Amino acid sequence: MLAVTWVNSQVVFDGLVQGLALSVITFGIILIYRASRIINFAVGNMGVIGATLLALLVVQYHVPFWVALPVALVVGLALGAIVDATVIRRLRKSPRVVVLVATIGIAQICEAIAYKLPQPTNLALHYPSAINGSWTVAGVQVRGSDLSILIIVPVALIALTWFLDRTTIGRTVKACASNPQLARLSSISPKLVSTLVWALAAGLSTLSIVLIAGQSGSAGDVTTLGDQTLSLALVAAVIAGMTSFRRAIVASIVIGLAQSLISFNFINTPGLINLLLLIAVLVAVAFNPDKGEDHEVFAFTPRARPIPARLQAYRWARNANKSGLILLGVIAIILPLIFTRPSTQQTFTEVVAFAICATSLTVLTGWLGQLSLGQMAFAGLGALFAARLVEAGVPFWVAIAVTTVASALAAVVLGLGSLRVRGLYLAVVTFVFALAAQQYFFNLPILSGQSTDGANLPFVPGKLFSLNFPGQRTYYYVVLVVLGLVLLVVSRFRDSGVGRSIMAVRDNENAASAFMVRPAWEKIRAFSIAGALAGLGGALLAGAYANVEFSGPGSFFLVDGSLGLVAMVVIGGMGSVTAAVIGAIWVIGIPALAPNNLVLGLLSSSIGLLAILLYFPRGLNQISYDVRDAVLAWADRRFGKDAPAPEPVPRRPAVASRPVSEREETGAPSLAVSDLRVAFGGNRAVNDVSLTVRQGEIVGLIGSNGAGKSTLMNAVGGFVTASGSVRLGNEEVGDKASAHRAALGLGRTFQSATLFPELTVTETLLVALGDQRTGAVSTALALPGATRQSRRERAEVADLIELLGLTHWRDHHIGDLSTGTRRVVELAGLLALKAKVLCLDEPTAGLAQRETEAFGPLIVNVQRQLGASVLLIEHDMPLIMGISDRVYCLEAGAVIAEGAPKDVRDNPRVIASYLGTDERAINRSGATTSDAAGAGQVKDAGPAIVL
Repeated sequence: MLAVTWVNSQVVFDGLVQGLALSVITFGIILIYRASRIINFAVGNMGVIGATLLALLVVQYHVPFWVALPVALVVGLALGAIVDATVIRRLRKSPRVVVLVATIGIAQICEAIAYKLPQPTNLALHYPSAINGSWTVAGVQVRGSDLSILIIVPVALIALTWFLDRTTIGRTVKACASNPQLARLSSISPKLVSTLVWALAAGLSTLSIVLIAGQSGSAGDVTTLGDQTLSLALVAAVIAGMTSFRRAIVASIVIGLAQSLISFNFINTPGLINLLLLIAVLVAVAFNPDKGEDHEVFAFTPRARPIPARLQAYRWARNANKSGLILLGVIAIILPLIFTRPSTQQTFTEVVAFAICATSLTVLTGWLGQLSLGQMAFAGLGALFAARLVEAGVPFWVAIAVTTVASALAAVVLGLGSLRVRGLYLAVVTFVFALAAQQYFFNLPILSGQSTDGANLPFVPGKLFSLNFPGQRTYYYVVLVVLGLVLLVVSRFRDSGVGRSIMAVRDNENAASAFMVRPAWEKIRAFSIAGALAGLGGALLAGAYANVEFSGPGSFFLVDGSLGLVAMVVIGGMGSVTAAVIGAIWVIGIPALAPNNLVLGLLSSSIGLLAILLYFPRGLNQISYDVRDAVLAWADRRFGKDAPAPEPVPRRPAVASRPVSEREETGAPSLAVSDLRVAFGGNRAVNDVSLTVRQGEIVGLIGSNGAGKSTLMNAVGGFVTASGSVRLGNEEVGDKASAHRAALGLGRTFQSATLFPELTVTETLLVALGDQRTGAVSTALALPGATRQSRRERAEVADLIELLGLTHWRDHHIGDLSTGTRRVVELAGLLALKAKVLCLDEPTAGLAQRETEAFGPLIVNVQRQLGASVLLIEHDMPLIMGISDRVYCLEAGAVIAEGAPKDVRDNPRVIASYLGTDERAINRSGATTSDAAGAGQVKDAGPAIVL
């Protein structure tokens, strides 16, 4: 025995055994992540099916364990292969977050299948183990199930390591994980590798669940192991960086030891291990260099085509999108008058309250792209807080209002903690948080209060003005009014700078920062709005039952409730304001028609979720939009020719004249960079670069690929960490954020011209115009000042669109535009931004030669409109030499030449480093390079590019 009382040899031994069993399923998570960068949330439940089958074979039919185990493993392997072939392979081109959501549906289906499998007659019997018996060794009790783990796990992990390192197929898997593109060029089939990896992961999960159940569960408890085992394995995988098998083993053993110690010392403190897991995963993510960054666009929002121009004069065409919502509202009003049974009306209230909760995910996940798997846990905390306020004597509806505000403030704290986490890792953090809330936070005395049974807390609705709530109908109508107000406010947010800025951050943080949007602030704002909605919806949901059930299978606030909430918004159409309503009707309302029908329940949740992702990835709302588009297209053909011409709208100049700034009067350079350095690890990408851009100048920046040009421009814009000095006029901005530099007049375009794929051209230019300054309160209340500002900004954007010939594309999404058109939108954004220094990073990349030749005059015209200076990176030598006043050339992060275009072009070091000696390559566009055809003549070119 060990000398201390809080730990002994038995505790250490049990923790070691538990950790070894956990490491098997952790291997499965890491294997899939390394091969496809996907976090598999189905890995726990994928093993439950085979484990349940093994219990049935051994306990009920007396099949020997060593015969049943291979059968269970084969079932697990086959299940993994089937999942890959039917779901994962079809989603291989989708964003990884979408695939993660699909694995949630897979997990729910696996759990349902395990529940429907025949159960042993005697469920109380202990789960079968490979080795039976019990021995005492040096004071430590060793059971047969422990010995099974000590033997099977090392053998299995050694065999898996040998398979990956020594066999051709295993090395193929590792090759695909390290470099998928190179693997394809080497004739390695990604489909085969994917199928193999998913099969192995499911087989490992089956083995792990079998071993864990044999150690701790009865034959009838297998289906309860999935979620808890998944949370433990996810934390271990995150600690291992989602890549290292060795670290995964160590992390799993540490978690096993912690679980054993807590069970031994804190048996009366339920859920403490879940709290420690939450802390561990937060720390692990904070120190993980990958932090879950995912630059893929989380595109779930349904899209409607622009209204045909000839129909825009008709009010019915402009308001076609609202017809479905009006119809739903009418139905919602008359339903309680038709169905008078209180229990049915209570279900209606449940649907409406869930729609409010789901709206929080519309903001957080649909708009911000942050996938939360713990939103109903947050709603549960709000419900408990409101109940405690009522218990303390606060009126019911006042408690609801206070809870809404308090939930928003609590969400701000959560948002601050997640600023450096996004995408896949945030899903892991919120999933562990949901389990911690379920097992620990809900049971804290400060929240659960004077609960008599440890599972329920009274929360009876009180009087609202003259309204009493003797039955369900009146309460339902009040909650319905609240939902209407929520949808109205959220719709206003969506059509204002509040929503557009949040979505811009989701689509492209760097481009949003270049348009003065502060990503950190927008994330916190989205979290606060989502938190307020979740707290409000949770409290109203609990009020419908006059009780907060925070524990037990009937609770709305468990992990399954949070996963169901994700299903609602995905099925409805993630990002759409009405998605929450449609999803709540589908997930909650439809199963209520036949509560004992498992098939209907699956169709409305797990199977429905997968079907939507596979066949209608933008949700059921997209179907209604497609119908609306078809009707408008027919009406355009039938009635469009008779439509009245739209009335002309008065226009203001797109770019107002501005007085000369103090910076210009003093003669200071518009941009001055001194001794700028940027290093990535031990590699110095920018090395003591100094350059100046004077007022009204166009300065070119050339150099070979990898010379450090874009890194230099990123450092100037504040997008990478750098040392040295960056001055805009007389102001030092080297320590300022990129959004702050943009607000001071620094405009930036990027090589890819991605902008914001899920926003339209008009919305993108509204973001550039600075409408993120719109106040949330003034927007929600539709105050006159906010309304006037919105009209003024839209008028200015209309001028910009007309000026640059973008009228035809004004309502088209950026992701649907050609590269050339996106480039023009970028320049329009600089005009909207009223930038004084333009940093253009290869603005002709991806354009045809004819477009490239037309782009030079367009750059010059934008510069003239703004009275700006330009720092230009470009590989098209005739273009950059033709419009530049001076040119810098970079090599290995350092300036090797500067001066007039002709001098730099003829510099021997520039020729050797970048240009080469082939004059035809330099003059391929036919532009003249003589002194007479220098910058002045090119700057007299035409006014705009023809799209």
